[in-house]
Amino acid sequence: REQAQLKASVVEEDTEEWQKDASFAGLERVGGVDLSYIKGDDTSACASLVVLSYPALEVLYEDCRMVAVSAPYVAGFLAFREVPFLVEAVQRLQQEEPKLKPQVLLVDGNGLLHPRGFGVACHLGVLTDLPCIGVAKNLLQVDGLVRDELHREQIRSLQREGDTFPLTGASGRVLGMVSGGDYNSSSKPLYISVGHRVCLETAVSLVKSCCRYRIPEPIRQ
Repeated sequence: REQAQLKASVVEEDTEEWQKDASFAGLERVGGVDLSYIKGDDTSACASLVVLSYPALEVLYEDCRMVAVSAPYVAGFLAFREVPFLVEAVQRLQQEEPKLKPQVLLVDGNGLLHPRGFGVACHLGVLTDLPCIGVAKNLLQVDGLVRDELHREQIRSLQREGDTFPLTGASGRVLGMVSGGDYNSSSKPLYISVGHRVCLETAVSLVKSCCRYRIPEPIRQ
C-alpha cells in the first residue's frame, strides 16, 4: 500500500530549468548514491552519497558510512531495505553542506523498470523530492523483458559509445533505455530508467555525459 501511495507522486517528466538545455546549462552538481554489501553478509552495508561538480565531474562531497540493514530482502521491495539510509545521507548533506545539495541523483538501481513501476530510484526521488535516475548494471526481467538471444543481439548491435535501444515491455510501455558502447571496450550495457522529475531522454543524455568509463562517474565514485 505504501509503495502504491508513493508511486502516485512520481513525475515522469523534466521539471528543472537546466533540463531544458541540451548542454544542461545551469547544472552544477550531480550526486551518486549506492548501498553496497560486505561479501557474504547481507546485513552490513556501506551507504554512500557522493556529489560531483558538473561538467568537470570533480568530487565536491562524499559521505560513506557503514549501516546495519535490518529489513529483510523481498523481491520488488528492495527500496524499503535500502532507501532509508540514502535519505539520511541526503538529509545530512542538507544540514552540513546545503550549498552542495545535488540537483539530480544517479541511483545504482532501477526506477520505472520495476515489477510495479516503482524501483529504488523512484522511491528515493519521491522521498527527497530530487530528480533521480536509475542506472542498473543488469536487466531486471519485468513486463516480459528477458535476457534472451534477441536481447543479446540488440546489445551486440550497440557499436558506438552512447548507442541505445529502448526497453519496451509486453505492455507496450517503454520502461527504460539500454545504453551501450565502448567505454574502454566494455561490452556490458547500462539499463537507464526514469526515477523522478526527469524524462527518459534527459536521463539517458545526462548519464552519457557523466561517463568516463562504463559506470557513470557519480555512481563509480
